[in-house]
Amino acid sequence: MAPPFSETGYTPPSAMPEYLIRYATLRQLQIFEASVRLGSFSKAAEELFVTQPTVSMQIKKLSDALGISLFEQVGRNVRPTEVGRELYEACRKIFESLANLEMKVSDHKGMKRGRLRLGVVTTAKYFVPEVLGEFCRLYPGIDVALKVSNRDRITERLNAYEDDLYIVGQAPTDAMEIESFPFAPNPLVVLASRDHPLVDQKNIPLSRIAEEPLILREPGSGIRDATLRRFHEHDLQPNVRMELGSNEAIKHAVVGGLGIAILSLHTMSLEGPDGPVTLLDVEGFPIMRQWHLVYPKGKELSLVANAFLEFSLDIEPRMRENIKELWPEMADALSAAKPAAKVEDTSDN
Repeated sequence: MAPPFSETGYTPPSAMPEYLIRYATLRQLQIFEASVRLGSFSKAAEELFVTQPTVSMQIKKLSDALGISLFEQVGRNVRPTEVGRELYEACRKIFESLANLEMKVSDHKGMKRGRLRLGVVTTAKYFVPEVLGEFCRLYPGIDVALKVSNRDRITERLNAYEDDLYIVGQAPTDAMEIESFPFAPNPLVVLASRDHPLVDQKNIPLSRIAEEPLILREPGSGIRDATLRRFHEHDLQPNVRMELGSNEAIKHAVVGGLGIAILSLHTMSLEGPDGPVTLLDVEGFPIMRQWHLVYPKGKELSLVANAFLEFSLDIEPRMRENIKELWPEMADALSAAKPAAKVEDTSDN
């Protein structure tokens, strides 16, 4: 009887080294992968809902089964050994393959199940939950793990393959090769309190804005870099009063009369145009940027991740129209911005 399938280069399980198969468990590999990815036994325990002693014990059992140390002590911290790093890469591929298998089995049953891991920069939190809400109503069997942080931390996660997809304000240029899909406008605007003396003025010179106390995002923020770059392009030095690590804290400071700010228009999504802060009409603004969905080049997306990528690109025109309805003064700038990219099916055929 012929085997059910044959593939050149395929090694049947009976011919594989029996060491890992016989002595290591998937649970041990899962605990090991989480410990390396998160850089901490305690964080791995928290993510997997086990105790830290359980993590330490399972790591020791896995190390004993292999007959070699997987971690080394460096000061007060532990880090993977060379063999540990190689095992981590193997684990990552194993669990990606299992996730894809789970999705394909679910597809054959006529339903979508699985997990979407999404890393987003801080400002994206103003619209991503709405997108995720619609996506999860379409695919109710999908669980979502959402990590929100500033651009530098999200870039670190991208380099470490920690998530399926990432939403950033600007595609990283100093990271690995990536696939990048522009999918929604992200205009940066100048905000002031409603009683600010510049509110009713038109086409305010940027040099005048440079004189105003400016509340700036923290180092590592993409908005901060874009703001400073705009001033430097005009040989201007902004009058920075303070730096804050939260868009909400900055808006509160603006309302309190501490200064003006430059933020994404999306940060005003909940208050709308009638909220306590308003837009200033400044020359050279808005700075038209776009959100990007990115992932490492060559990475095979899970069926869930590919479905979310296509879904996000499909709803982009509606997101654009919603902004135009709320802020008609943005219409011309939004019309000039690039539409969302289109993506071919990157899931396994």
